[in-house]
Formats: sequence, C-alpha cells, structure tokens
Amino acid sequence: MAQVISEYPPLVREFAAYKQSIQGCSPKTVSEYLFDLRTFCRYLIVTREGGKPTAETLKDVPFSHLDLAFFKSVTTLEIYEFLFYAGEGRGNENSAKSRKLCAIRMFYKYLTVKRGLMENSPAANIESPKQKRQLPKHLSVDESVSLLTAVQSDTDSTSRARDYAILTLFLNCGLRLSELCGIRFADIDPDLRSMRVIGKGAKERVVYLNDACKEALTAYLPIRRAIVTKPGEGDMLFVSRQGKGISVKTVQWMVKKYLRAAGLEYKNYSTHKLRHTAATLMYQTGKVDIRVLKDILGHEQLTTTQIYTHVSDKGMEDAMSENPLAAVSIQPKKKRLAEVDEPSKDSDY
Repeated sequence: MAQVISEYPPLVREFAAYKQSIQGCSPKTVSEYLFDLRTFCRYLIVTREGGKPTAETLKDVPFSHLDLAFFKSVTTLEIYEFLFYAGEGRGNENSAKSRKLCAIRMFYKYLTVKRGLMENSPAANIESPKQKRQLPKHLSVDESVSLLTAVQSDTDSTSRARDYAILTLFLNCGLRLSELCGIRFADIDPDLRSMRVIGKGAKERVVYLNDACKEALTAYLPIRRAIVTKPGEGDMLFVSRQGKGISVKTVQWMVKKYLRAAGLEYKNYSTHKLRHTAATLMYQTGKVDIRVLKDILGHEQLTTTQIYTHVSDKGMEDAMSENPLAAVSIQPKKKRLAEVDEPSKDSDY
C-alpha cells in the first residue's frame, strides 16, 4: 500500500491513515477501502468528461489532484449510477457493491463527522444492496475425521505434526487464517489451556484449548523447538521449512493438499470453510450458546454469528418426528360401498 499511496488524493490518504492508526483497521481492510475509492474516483472523472466507464478506460486515470471541492460536488445520484456500473459493467455481486458503498460511506463520514469539512454526506441515506443469505458450507464430523486422518497417514511428510496441529486448531477453535499464521509462543498458555489470538482490527481474545488441541500441540512443540529459524522469526509458532513464519499461501496450499487426499477436493472447501465447520459443529452438536459462539469466533456483531443458527435437514426431520401429534392418526370410518355409490333421493344428481 505504501508504494502506491502517492497516487491517491491527500484527503483519501488521510482517511486511510485514520482507519489504520486510529480505528485499528487491518492493512488488508484499508487496502480494500483504497481500491474501491480509486475505482469510484476514476469513474467520476471519466463519466464527467463524457467517457464510457470500462475496466480499460478507468485503468490509468490519474486522480491524485482531486480536492475537497470535487468531493463536495459528488451527488447521491452519481453514487447510485456508480453502483449500477459496478453491477452491470464489472459483474459485481451485491456483496461487492455493498463493500464499495461501505468504502464511500466511511470516507464521507470521515469528511463530515471526523473532520467537519462537509455538512452532509451524499451516501448517508443510500441503502446497502440486499444480499442473498447463504448458509455457510462446512465439513461434517466424518469429513473432518477423514481430513485429519489424511494428514496422519502422510508418513512421508516432514511437516506432518505441524500440519495436523494447524488443522486441529482450525476445526476446533474456529480461527481465521490470518489469526493462525500470527500465533506466537508468547500467546500460548504454558499449560496449553488457552491461547491469545489477534483478530480483526487488532482485537485480542482468548481461545480455550480442548483435549484434541492439547494433544496436537504437545506432539508438535518439541519438533518446532528443534527448528532453526531466521532472525526475528524465533517466536512464531508455525514456521515453514525455511525457518520463517508460515505464510497464508502455504497454509492454503497445505489445506487443499489434504482435502484432495481425503477425497473432498470436489466440494471446493477452503481454510475459511474449516472455520465454518468449527462454528457449525459447536452450535449444532455441542449446543453452544450463540453469544458464547460470538466471543469464540471474535465477531463484533451478534448478527454475524447468527448465520450459524441454521438447522440441518436432519435436525428439521427430527423436529417433525418429535411433534407430540406425530403418532396421532384419526381417520373417519370408511363408508360402505352402497353408501358411496348410491346418491340420496334428495341429491341433485
């Protein structure tokens, strides 16, 4: 981000610095805000000059000169038109359009509320595009066991203990990928009862370790301590063969490798699906309270966690069977054949 930040207008740069340094947003989140604001600014420049916005025409449009007067001139209608372009011209789903609107809304909130440079935001009253509520994909208990078995069966792997510990933490603790890669020795309780996790926005939370996690870490830690690491990497819990803290891409590759070995590759699972698996199994099978699950996963809003309250087909089937009226069947007495076939004398037939 630092290498290209000079291409942004001063006000956008100030906004990015505020989000990261004051509000504690992650560099990835800030980069996404910047990317969306760059697209928005270039779109406005091209359309106001009478051009047709496309990926090609927006690609190299300079916009570092944009000032407060320009941002004050933006109308609500232009934002609506930009969101329409994002969907029709760039193929963005509602989730991507919502992210773009969020970036614009946050930027104008900074200009109006935090800096007091504007009185009103043109994005204030725009509703976010309605998103489809999709149930999270997750592994079943049997599939989870198959995945762990695939790791333990890989006797040729020199990183088997590490990989098994990583997958065990994913499936039991519901960690995000970035959270797992950032774990250090200092974050783990000496008795392996719990560990500290740094989540989104640099927010800390404590994750408690169950027996499966303890056993996996107990097997891995002696191996890890024997690994010679690069300078500055000695405190990282999970390291690569080169002695560096394990990267996001390495973990993603490893997960796909063992999903393939377990015969689950066709389901397009990923590291994030392992987080979904932990959350779903805890809620459905472990009967964990939704508010407790919120804290385990590190969600800021309870509404985010509520997606895991979906009920499986088996659960709905069981619920129907448990209905006290399920065994009640009161059928009318069958009429004799003569009564059915012979209409009464007063009938209209």
